[in-house]
Amino acid sequence: MFIDTPVLERISPIMESSQRAWATIDLTALRHNLNRVRELCPEAGIIAVVKADAYGHGMAECAAALRDAEAGIRGFAVATLEEARRLRQLQPDLPIQCLNGFRDRGGLQDCARLDFEPVLHEERQLRLLREFQMESNRRLTIWLKHNSGMNRLGMPAETCLAAGRQFGKRKDLEVRLMSHLAWADDLEDPGSAAFTQEQLLAFENLYRELASELGAPPPSSMSASSGVLCLPDAHYDFVRPGIMLYGSSPLAGRSAADLDLLPVMTLRARLLAVREVKAGEAVGYGAAWRFPRDTRMGVISIGYADGYPRSAVNGTPVLVASGGGFARCKLVGRVSMDMITVDLGELDGVEPGSEVILWGAGLDADEVASRAGTIAYELFTRVTARAPKQYN
Repeated sequence: MFIDTPVLERISPIMESSQRAWATIDLTALRHNLNRVRELCPEAGIIAVVKADAYGHGMAECAAALRDAEAGIRGFAVATLEEARRLRQLQPDLPIQCLNGFRDRGGLQDCARLDFEPVLHEERQLRLLREFQMESNRRLTIWLKHNSGMNRLGMPAETCLAAGRQFGKRKDLEVRLMSHLAWADDLEDPGSAAFTQEQLLAFENLYRELASELGAPPPSSMSASSGVLCLPDAHYDFVRPGIMLYGSSPLAGRSAADLDLLPVMTLRARLLAVREVKAGEAVGYGAAWRFPRDTRMGVISIGYADGYPRSAVNGTPVLVASGGGFARCKLVGRVSMDMITVDLGELDGVEPGSEVILWGAGLDADEVASRAGTIAYELFTRVTARAPKQYN
């Protein structure tokens, strides 16, 4: 299978020939994916999730691109206060939702001072907030997290309702409500559909009760990427897209291309060597693969120290530059720290220095992840500093 070079040119900048492994980050594709969110959620505010260094894509560059996009975002979301503090240095104006909230009074004070929006998910945080008063003429936005069935972080409906009743009376606080879907990635599965419906019903009931207590519906958020794509009735006031922004599908059985999402990260390396091998010869640690026929083998300059998954099995695809395009080849042998090996077969025009794509343009990261027994989220976030990023 060949992929024409023009398809890849937009995210295939010229790199120095000495570069052994690198990742190109396509900010145009990132903005395209944000536009998809806007198309699906025309009325909702978009809170772009840039935790974990923007899922391994680079927080500074991705946040700037998302902030300036025509689709418009309402703010950002990160996991920790440490991430929020770093992002505030980069983005001085937009709100930042902190998904894990704060741990102590100092963290709460940072939320108030730096315009973070903490997510409250347990009683200790509520107690700290009860004892805290904002400075005059300032207001802190808080999110009460309802445990609607995920059973990770979050509070029972009764606790959310009581907290909303109490904090809703304070002039220095704005109360919002949120939850998180646990199994909305496979709604064709009856179990997924039923579980998700239970979560939505529980959240909607709390939403209505809290609206009655406050005298108005609280600004609310339920949907991350899967909800954005599949559950328009669950968009509420704000959506929190994450993985779909970076061009990976959150849905079982649906590819990124099916969803009109473009890959943002393309991980690249080069052929180090091309070797002739005989039928029956083995390659790599443990002699875990023996060639069934005479063929040519390529050694590629990337390994698990660069972030390529050691769990990738024989047959995992890569794209090797050949002639006017890229051809699919198969991984053979175990992944090493610094290199992998592939069966080149009869592929023409390959030599040491030829470019190789491990995932991204022309090769869906979700496909690679499935062959490594993981998900694209993990692939993206595990790329190391040995594979530097270039943005375009």
